[in-house]
Amino acid sequence: MDFETVEADVFGRSLTGIGLNLLVRDVLAECAFLSEVFGMEVLRSSADFAILRYAGQLMQLHSDGTYHSNPLLGLLPETPPRGAGIEIRLYETDPDEAAAKAGAAGGTVLQVPTDKPHGLRETYILCENGYAWVASRAL
Repeated sequence: MDFETVEADVFGRSLTGIGLNLLVRDVLAECAFLSEVFGMEVLRSSADFAILRYAGQLMQLHSDGTYHSNPLLGLLPETPPRGAGIEIRLYETDPDEAAAKAGAAGGTVLQVPTDKPHGLRETYILCENGYAWVASRAL
């Protein structure tokens, strides 16, 4: 599928399994952050919408403006954080490398890379939209 030219309805019908779609204030800035810190592949991006791929999985970003008639828009807080209570776990990203890149890309390291008793080395990084991204690798 050519993600740069695919029509919205064709793309929508192609989606399966579980999907991740995040509402963000600045789609292009979030794309840059996710690409730089976590190595996500940006397949399509504009000021309103983006399709990204991470470890073979697709995810989407939408600007607030694209949700003008969506019931979630009224629930968004005026100020961050937006993603309180959700962890977006990225099991294919080196936590030490991600933590080292986070600050320069506009993120905040909430927890430095740490070996955890559940068998993972993890770092928690908050993006400017308030989502908690957890870069993890098996020990």
